[in-house]
Amino acid sequence: MSLVKKFATVASGTLMSRILGFTREMFMAAALGTGPIADAFNAAFQFPNTFRRLFAEGAFNSAFVPLFAKEIEANGTDGAKRFSEEVFGVLFTALLALTIIMELSMPLIVRYGVAPGFAEQPQKFDMTVRLATIMFPYLICMSLAAMMSGMLNSLRRYFAAAVAPVFLNIILISVLAYAWYYDLTDFDIGYALAWGVLAAGIVQLAIVWAAVRHAGISIGFRRPHLTPNVKRLLLLALPAAVTGGITQINTLVGTAIASGVSSAVSSLAYADRIYQLPLGVVGIAVAIVLLPELARALKANNMAEAENLQNRSVEFTLFLTLPAAAALVVIAEPIVRVLYERGQFAATNSTPTVSAILAIFGLGLPAFVLIKAFTPGFFAREDTRTPMIYAAISVAVNLALAITLLPRMGAPGIAVASVVSGWLNAAMLFVTLQRRGHWGKDTGLLKRIPRLFLASAIMAGVLWYGSEWFAPYLHSGVRLHTQAPALLMLTACGALVYFVAAFAIGGADIGMIRRSVRRKAGTAPATNNELD
Repeated sequence: MSLVKKFATVASGTLMSRILGFTREMFMAAALGTGPIADAFNAAFQFPNTFRRLFAEGAFNSAFVPLFAKEIEANGTDGAKRFSEEVFGVLFTALLALTIIMELSMPLIVRYGVAPGFAEQPQKFDMTVRLATIMFPYLICMSLAAMMSGMLNSLRRYFAAAVAPVFLNIILISVLAYAWYYDLTDFDIGYALAWGVLAAGIVQLAIVWAAVRHAGISIGFRRPHLTPNVKRLLLLALPAAVTGGITQINTLVGTAIASGVSSAVSSLAYADRIYQLPLGVVGIAVAIVLLPELARALKANNMAEAENLQNRSVEFTLFLTLPAAAALVVIAEPIVRVLYERGQFAATNSTPTVSAILAIFGLGLPAFVLIKAFTPGFFAREDTRTPMIYAAISVAVNLALAITLLPRMGAPGIAVASVVSGWLNAAMLFVTLQRRGHWGKDTGLLKRIPRLFLASAIMAGVLWYGSEWFAPYLHSGVRLHTQAPALLMLTACGALVYFVAAFAIGGADIGMIRRSVRRKAGTAPATNNELD
């Protein structure tokens, strides 16, 4: 299967999840708006969700995958099964202990970590504590599910792991539909959503567990024991967790700081959901597929293949995310209006704030995706320390800027801090890869990047003028059945202009795409001249 086809396999499942995520947020915006229950739920859910991405997705897709892939190469399926059982025993025991400690400490954690600004609002604070207590066991399910997903990715079985998150949104949409039908109160909706999150974690774990068994590996429980392989994993996993979850760390920092401003937490969450669509579909797909492929190339000492994998991944990333970023910047307000402006969201007049946050996030989208394309270059070489240091610097910059900008700009200041820190992190990763000789020069890529920027700028101009032309169909007083087709036509026109411009000025060409789709993993890469 070609690299692009693997990207597409993961991206299709992620796209399905993100579209349903939009639907979920639309329901939630209508039901809760940016009120206190929405703030409480988003803050409470951010806590276990961030831990999941740090110590599950980040750690295991960055540290576990290369070790598991090497175990398969060295000792076959039996060796990989033994290694998985050793890790499973330690991971489950550690997660159980962590969950018990967190559950008992939840009031202190919310007061001093998750949402310190809520402490002055007793009702919102108590609600956040209760919701976080219900949802935190979700971490156990999702961490174990992430381990199973890492195994599936190493075995080149991508779809089950990519489609499992869809069920979180299916369950929460069902909860919100039930709440609407039976006219539940805001408090009842908050509790129902929290229990829905926990149920979704159990369902997702069951899906990937079954997929791993179907792949021929049945994992049993072993008494926790720090074997040499497990020690090596832990040594790599801690810095990898911090690095792989840098975006989530910055989001958690932003949530904690924003908790002192009314409606800021939910406003950030609604904007985050929109820009997570291109970030998830492209960035996560690239990171998941690139890491095991790069690890195999390096294990085989195929440096030419490794360099080609990295360059093609960046090319693919920029080809899709630059126009997405331009669209988020130029037509943020119509997007937010069409997706969210109804019910309680419209009543609180939240559109301008969420639109401003979304436009700022759009400026950082290429950086957030490039981070996911650059970090496998370190992780595949078992260097997790360097990206961790850069991640720590990025978090410190984000924290300082967020504290400085929040009093002046409100919630959009949090977004500015996140974007600046994201670009800084991406720049440090890229410069280091180049200095170490781990990033090969690609003449074709260097020629195409500025042309992709130009094509995106042309598209942005079309969207700018197009939004003026479509304004009568997109303003607040128009019904959704008129707004949605108008926004769809506007974005379709923008996409058409981008692709025509990109191919016309040499940002992309049919031959390049055809070769990328047909190229099999492990075959000799094309030369720079062939890629021009």
